[in-house]
Amino acid sequence: MIRLRVKEVAQEKGFSLGKLSRASDVAYNTVKAIYRNPYKEVTTTTLNKLASALGVRASELLEDVSEQT
Repeated sequence: MIRLRVKEVAQEKGFSLGKLSRASDVAYNTVKAIYRNPYKEVTTTTLNKLASALGVRASELLEDVSEQT
């Protein structure tokens, strides 16, 4: 399962939800939904916009979370 690390990376870099939305040109409600649900499905376009705004590679916004049994 893939988990988005957008919220954590944004906080590390000093981005508020609104600032990230404006910098990435991604709708505020989309960023808010990602913050609330890090397992939300997003397009690669959205992921690339967020990564570019945060100054990181898109792969740094993804975390492979193996289901523990």
